[in-house]
Amino acid sequence: MGKTTLQDVAREAGVSLATVDRVLNGRAGVHARTVEKVQAAVDRLNYQPDRMASRLARGRDYRFEIILPIGSNEFMRVLETEFRATAERYVHERVLLNITLVDVFDGEALANALEALPAEIDGVAVVALDHPAVAEAINTIADRGIAVVTLVSDLPGTRRAHFVGIDNSAAGRTAASLLGRFLGHRSGKVGLIAGSLALRDHIERQYGFEQVVAREYPDLEVLPVREGRDEDDRVRRVAEALLAEHEDLVGIYNVGAGTPGVVTALEKTGHTRDIVFVAHELTAINRRNLIRGSIDAIINQDPGHMARSAARILLAMREGMEIVPGQERIKIDIFIRDNVP
Repeated sequence: MGKTTLQDVAREAGVSLATVDRVLNGRAGVHARTVEKVQAAVDRLNYQPDRMASRLARGRDYRFEIILPIGSNEFMRVLETEFRATAERYVHERVLLNITLVDVFDGEALANALEALPAEIDGVAVVALDHPAVAEAINTIADRGIAVVTLVSDLPGTRRAHFVGIDNSAAGRTAASLLGRFLGHRSGKVGLIAGSLALRDHIERQYGFEQVVAREYPDLEVLPVREGRDEDDRVRRVAEALLAEHEDLVGIYNVGAGTPGVVTALEKTGHTRDIVFVAHELTAINRRNLIRGSIDAIINQDPGHMARSAARILLAMREGMEIVPGQERIKIDIFIRDNVP
């Protein structure tokens, strides 16, 4: 049998082709009983719309906005590159992805960027800061019918439609297990560095990390978290302060970016071999330092998968298509020097 067409649906429902088109596109002016007849015919024939033909008939491109952090965060720059590659693949399908860089650590600036989005866009993916103005902006544009997807860091209390990222609490628990196993039976203090405690992914990683250490490694003391805004120089200064203030420091967990700053501090003080260091994201610099032994383990999320997943989800929501959870689940990868790809 060939593919079911709109003509087949119209024939099965006993209505005109124009009526079927109005029903499937949600346009007004169709009697409720007729809508039921068309939907029943669609179900019986298992009709699947031609998405490309639908976009061509729509008369304009889908427009999605991708809002990423400005700055030197290497993982975010890789994520930006992956979104640009995804945009190139989709442009021939009448889907446009535009990338905007914003200081996501500035809640007001991020909220302003969201509120300034043009009314005609179809969806937005954003690295979200846990800030009242950002939450309000997300709710406002969602109420305008714009599909909102959060990236890397979530805001589940808002009316965002989907989150694209790893389970960050599980990532923090994984980091604690790795660090504890690398340390063996050593006791001492562990430094915890985050980009910002206004980023939910960093908070969740911290919580998961502290939860496992408290339960399984009672001989380790987790020091109060210090913020480095994901900047190499700031993180370096934070790491240097930890090393200077705590002679019994045995481990460091960097929750966010700025990992090269920790490596610089460890190398400068000669502690690359006696302090266990667990970090995030297998960037080019982190990969090199992992192989050299300056980093003991890296927890990674695939930026290419994230970019493609965000685009697929935004498009599926606009076209009323089913989202396949297994396809869009972002996995937690663990790398040590022996299994680096």
